[in-house]
Amino acid sequence: MANHSQFNFQDAASPIMEELIKFHDHALMVALAICSLVLYMLTLTLTGKLTSSTVDAQEIEVIWTILPAAVLIMLALPSLQILYMMDEVNEPILTLKAIGHQWYWTYEYTDLKDLTFDSYMTPTTDLPLGHYRLLEVDHRVVVPTEAPVRVIVTADDVLHSWAVPSLGVKTDAVPGRLNQTSFTASRPGVFYGQCSEICGANHSYMPIVVESVPLACFENWSSMMTP
Repeated sequence: MANHSQFNFQDAASPIMEELIKFHDHALMVALAICSLVLYMLTLTLTGKLTSSTVDAQEIEVIWTILPAAVLIMLALPSLQILYMMDEVNEPILTLKAIGHQWYWTYEYTDLKDLTFDSYMTPTTDLPLGHYRLLEVDHRVVVPTEAPVRVIVTADDVLHSWAVPSLGVKTDAVPGRLNQTSFTASRPGVFYGQCSEICGANHSYMPIVVESVPLACFENWSSMMTP
């Protein structure tokens, strides 16, 4: 989860998030190289060291045509690769349906019989010592570690967005429409997110908590949750 005065991303907890962080670093280095080149040329011009003028320079025209194209390709290829990775849903072990309401989430484990619950934010007055204000919920989403999970996202009233940064997941919840995403939690842990679409007065009070546990623990939890 995010910490006070944090400048970097949250620790990646899924392969998709790891790729997103790598792409961010790659794009940042490309942008830094472009800015350095532009500043260098401006410095030469302002200091009078670049005084030559020419009417026809085919070599320069070729360079400033090919170089931007190469930069765009360097950014487009890894971006498209990640985009297709995020859209792939290959043989999920578990399918979870997340329904956004004002202002809570309903979860349905469609592969398990009668496993449905609402998830509300835990009020500050009821918060146990050491838990996180505005981030804890009364019922967490529990998923098995290292297992592909498909999430079907929709809404009951207005636009919402189901987002968990550590897992690299952010999917809009649209009334009357089913959107899907997937993730694979690469390690056990508790990962926090929030509704990321302004949805009314209490938009800030509908957090998301995903808990990744070993498969045996998940089976025990699901057996206790089903009647």
